[in-house]
Amino acid sequence: MAVVKANSGDIRLLARLLRAEAEGEGEQGMLMVGNVGVNRILADCLDFKNIRSINDMVFQSPGGFEATQKGYFYQKARDRDIRLAQRAVNGEQLWPASNALWYFRPVGNCPPTWYNQQHSGRFKLHCFYVPKGEDCPQVYR
Repeated sequence: MAVVKANSGDIRLLARLLRAEAEGEGEQGMLMVGNVGVNRILADCLDFKNIRSINDMVFQSPGGFEATQKGYFYQKARDRDIRLAQRAVNGEQLWPASNALWYFRPVGNCPPTWYNQQHSGRFKLHCFYVPKGEDCPQVYR
């Protein structure tokens, strides 16, 4: 059962985002990008008010994903990417991205906070960050 509304075109769009943002992080890393994307749709708080669809989330500007804003969002979704996107839309979550709204790839260690958001953990090269519960309770479903 999907936790956000999505048709097959939405799933392919999300799959392209997973590939563009985290192909080098393997399937777990790609699924975590999907977790962050789904969380942004559900959140309706902070930088993500009025993000209601996968399309809104993928192409959010400013504040969206680097892949869509810096020109490396051009590859087609593969079957593997589509399966991972569907898993994210179905609500499968992996720590440290399960409640995260942000991630980034630092040069060194993950800072304990990033734009006043708490570090939830690291997976390979990416650091994940969660909002305070009182700032965004919808993320903690």
